[in-house]
Amino acid sequence: MTPPENVEAVVRVVLVDDEPLVRAGLRVILDAEPDLEVVGEAGDGSEVPQVVARTRPDVVLMDVRMPKVDGIAATRAVVASARPDAPAPRVLVLTTFENDDHVLDALHSGAQGFLLKRARPEELVHAVRVVARGDSLLFPDAVRRLVAAHGPDTSQGDRLRSVGLTDREAEVLRLVAAGMSNAEIARELYLGVETVRTHVGNVLAKLRVRDRTQAVVRAYESGFVPLARP
Repeated sequence: MTPPENVEAVVRVVLVDDEPLVRAGLRVILDAEPDLEVVGEAGDGSEVPQVVARTRPDVVLMDVRMPKVDGIAATRAVVASARPDAPAPRVLVLTTFENDDHVLDALHSGAQGFLLKRARPEELVHAVRVVARGDSLLFPDAVRRLVAAHGPDTSQGDRLRSVGLTDREAEVLRLVAAGMSNAEIARELYLGVETVRTHVGNVLAKLRVRDRTQAVVRAYESGFVPLARP
């Protein structure tokens, strides 16, 4: 039977954390939502490829610090699992420490965003929904602090300048790095949303990054967007 059109598709989630109690708590929060369902768990990054292949989730909630295979390597494995007929699940990193260097590495590896484990249940639910619908979960201040703590990559500056962004594309990248959505950028620049989407796509292609998250990290690491607030 075909479900009614007003019923949203259920977002399938896999939990990855070496603490069983953490996984249990996350499961209770997510399974309480009618549009979210936990379909699998892993206690270490080494288990992730098999669990993802078996359950085919939409989102993987990924701890970054695990005893055998960490969340960075596991995120790479998730991204590499993409096939033409089956896109890779989106990865949302969970971390205890806001300035954890592992988080930045996970973002480089393809995670779409990160969230602190002390986040409120409603923040967790919102984050999963945001990532599931294909958006990046960006907190510009947090990304700025991560890059500042890790140290900017000065070699990225020349690379970013050499990709040939137009003035408009550069302006759009700065607004993406400020955490604006396409609709917000459209209002700011008096453009249509589809025009902004085209500019964002051009920026991602020129930077050779997969998504907005990696573009924002690149913008801060290169110095294109200053780490220090004006």
